[in-house]
Amino acid sequence: MRGSEITRKTNETDIRLYFSLDGGDVAVDTGCGFLDHMLTLFARHGGFGLTVTCKGDTNVDYHHTTEDVGIALGQAFGAALSDKRGICRYGDIILPMDEALVMTAVDVSGRAYLGFDVAFPAERVGGFDTELFEEFFAAVVREARITLHIRLITGKNCHHIAEAAFKSFGRALKKAVSADPSSDGELPSTKGVL
Repeated sequence: MRGSEITRKTNETDIRLYFSLDGGDVAVDTGCGFLDHMLTLFARHGGFGLTVTCKGDTNVDYHHTTEDVGIALGQAFGAALSDKRGICRYGDIILPMDEALVMTAVDVSGRAYLGFDVAFPAERVGGFDTELFEEFFAAVVREARITLHIRLITGKNCHHIAEAAFKSFGRALKKAVSADPSSDGELPSTKGVL
């Protein structure tokens, strides 16, 4: 089973996170209901196992919790994947969520890059600052060392846009880390390293 547990403790957050690429339990408690909802969607649509507990300074706002959970998830992803031999490497999807339509593409490249072209029509959704979505994905990408593009094609409802982004990330990542039957267990790179 490709899985990893990360413990991260700072003056702002105390996180325990387990992530499995090959499925398992999903139980998320970050102290932020909307973030819990999004992480649950990500895990379920990706077919991943994910358990998270976070005690953060949510009395200030959700910034540190969101960013630090992203850091822990990215670290856990990197550790769980370890050897990238035999994976597809690339994954993409165009995912609808009612009126929202989001395109997501991922490359498990060993290079951290986030292209986040998602404009939210409101500053908050469910008590959550919408600018924190980009912070979350930036933290994941940095630590996981993947290339990720998320682009909003159309959408008016912030909740639907966020759902489409997290669901599509899960589904695109699932494709990227799945076994490539034509690879014979080789590293999916002409460079010989990812």
